[in-house]
Amino acid sequence: MTDTIFVLNGPNLNLLGMREPDIYGSDTLDDIAGKLEDRARDLGLAIDLRQSNHEGHLIDWLHEAQGGGAKAVLLNAGAFTHSSIALYDAIRSIATPVIEVHLSNPLARDSFRHQSFVGRAARGTISGFGTLSYMLALEAAARL
Repeated sequence: MTDTIFVLNGPNLNLLGMREPDIYGSDTLDDIAGKLEDRARDLGLAIDLRQSNHEGHLIDWLHEAQGGGAKAVLLNAGAFTHSSIALYDAIRSIATPVIEVHLSNPLARDSFRHQSFVGRAARGTISGFGTLSYMLALEAAARL
């Protein structure tokens, strides 16, 4: 049985490639998914990539990752990172390790982005490297 890594993406990440490419790059979420799937296959892992603009979906998927025995979760919660105590609670309520991922470096941006409820609950954070942030997080998850 192949270990699965959930890759959960929050609000507005469905617009990657079109939305502020100077900040988020030109790769679409499908481009990122393809790169992750290729690398995961090399690592003997499977990827389950999902995106929602709704906080409750992300919470349900975190619970599902736990219930389904996922090896780890890579979570780019988008703007919910900075505001969602509910995501914080969901991450804290599961044993499955969660790695916070960001394409940009939130600490180099608006001051309201400097707070991360997700990061406070996550096993670790990888940010600021564009698409490579997801790849580095996958490498970390493979070693957990």
